[in-house]
Amino acid sequence: MRLTLVVHVAAGMLGIVSGFVALYAAKGAALHRKSGMLFVYAMLTMAVTATAIAAFRGIETSVAGGLLTAYMVITALTAVRPPAAGWRWLDLGGMLVALAIGLTNLMWGFESVAKGESTRHGGPVPMLFVFGAIALAAGASDVRVIRSGGLQGAARLARHVWRMCFAVFIASASFFLGQASKFPEQLRIPALLAIPVLLPLLAMVYWLWRLRIRKSFRGIVGVRSPAAT
Repeated sequence: MRLTLVVHVAAGMLGIVSGFVALYAAKGAALHRKSGMLFVYAMLTMAVTATAIAAFRGIETSVAGGLLTAYMVITALTAVRPPAAGWRWLDLGGMLVALAIGLTNLMWGFESVAKGESTRHGGPVPMLFVFGAIALAAGASDVRVIRSGGLQGAARLARHVWRMCFAVFIASASFFLGQASKFPEQLRIPALLAIPVLLPLLAMVYWLWRLRIRKSFRGIVGVRSPAAT
């Protein structure tokens, strides 16, 4: 388990760095594509190891968080990849996972509120409702994708953007806020540690705004190929 923890931490740090590079690199450029794929591999490694560690320790909320992170990264990647055989089943499986995670988080949230608990497994109870709502929203959007046979243009890119940004947010929050006690005392300033956590959300708002006001797929972010990540 110690080795798993080391791999988890290393993958998480690599995921945060590569994720920020991908967020702020020129979209469609080689740096964006390469850092984006590095982010995918790092985040999936982090999510799998986090799920394994949480399951071993009996931290059910972290198990759900690891699964949600993996789901977000995978569906963000497939959103901008050419459809392949079997991906419809992947979308269906992802939808079921997202809906299950969303409902479970809400159930835990209401259960904790009924008991008068402010935290659950060390995490604030309000975040259960936030993550539950986001998971349900993601699952509902999967229904749209499955029914339509796939998204095109700006809608397809928006799906990629918000899911990738949310995955970076999860990684940043887990590291900078979840591990705040590990930082030197001089750096344990909530406002300071919150900056890298909020940056992915600000980037998400910016790019979704660009997608909304620009109708041309290429003109929005300079993407040169639908396969760009």
